[in-house]
Amino acid sequence: MTAIPPPIHSISALIDAAHEGAAEKPRPHMGASQLGHDCDRWLWLSFRWAVVEPFPGRILRLFRRGHEEERNFISDLEMIGIKFENHQEYIDFGTHIGGSTDGTIASGVPGAEKTRHVAEFKTHALKSFDDMEKKGVEKSKPVHYAQIQLYMHGTGIERAFYMAVCKNDDRLYTERVKYNRAVAEKLLERGRRIVKSERIPDPISTDPSWYKCKFCAAHSFCHERQLTQEVNCRTCAHATAEDDSTWSCARWKKTIPTEFQHKGCDRHVLHPDLVPWPMKDSNTSDEAVYEIAGKDIRNGEGDAYVYSSRELIAGGEACANEMVGQVREAFPGAEVVAVRDAS
Repeated sequence: MTAIPPPIHSISALIDAAHEGAAEKPRPHMGASQLGHDCDRWLWLSFRWAVVEPFPGRILRLFRRGHEEERNFISDLEMIGIKFENHQEYIDFGTHIGGSTDGTIASGVPGAEKTRHVAEFKTHALKSFDDMEKKGVEKSKPVHYAQIQLYMHGTGIERAFYMAVCKNDDRLYTERVKYNRAVAEKLLERGRRIVKSERIPDPISTDPSWYKCKFCAAHSFCHERQLTQEVNCRTCAHATAEDDSTWSCARWKKTIPTEFQHKGCDRHVLHPDLVPWPMKDSNTSDEAVYEIAGKDIRNGEGDAYVYSSRELIAGGEACANEMVGQVREAFPGAEVVAVRDAS
């Protein structure tokens, strides 16, 4: 007998929807917690807010649980005499790269009581925890290993204290990790190269069925449609990431405040690497011309003859339809907002 699904207005569904509605905007910097990721393209897309992963409410609650667990880690460690200098510290590595440690240990780690440590706390599901116990942090969790190497590099502390809990049975795992300057500097060099790249890097794989691509939030972008769904300053062809961790706009000749970057302006032009169409020469630097379904389509501040970025994302190839163009010309202010299946 098939189980009756829970109603969409159940308490759990309402709670999850509330978390989704309150989800944080993408971070302005490239996080130290990201730089161990395998794929340069994903890091570039993420930093430019071109692919934003929409986490469901249940996952957001899991993230919250992981953050709340940090208090328990600290409390348990202080119970056995470990002393903390601070519980969080933001580290600015420059060139748009940064991250926050979970804390700095002043003293008291058994076996190295006088040694300062960068603290990093994680929660793991059973399979992940068992693998880490078997292999250690560097081999089992290379993203975590990269993160703590960067934190040690940024703080000048040469030891890290990694502590994890198994969410299934509350087992604890601890490991002291040594600082590796070469690893940290290579990670920062990679991050700066990706941040400063005007063009999109190659993907880690062109096989859509490969497991690391299959479950990536950018899968449809890389292997199917290759059209961003995001309109913000960082997906705009006019914007440039500067060395001093700011963004500049070639259209307005100004630095773009971070709080404004999420919304962008009405003169947004889609970055040519974020669309599936060929780019052609334009007679103005304020607009781009894309060849869509064999027709030249102008992208910029929307009017009867120019399609805004939001219209191109909503309409795709329909924007090259002659009837669509005629309607936009006949009705000033008309915009493409969606494509409906006429069948």
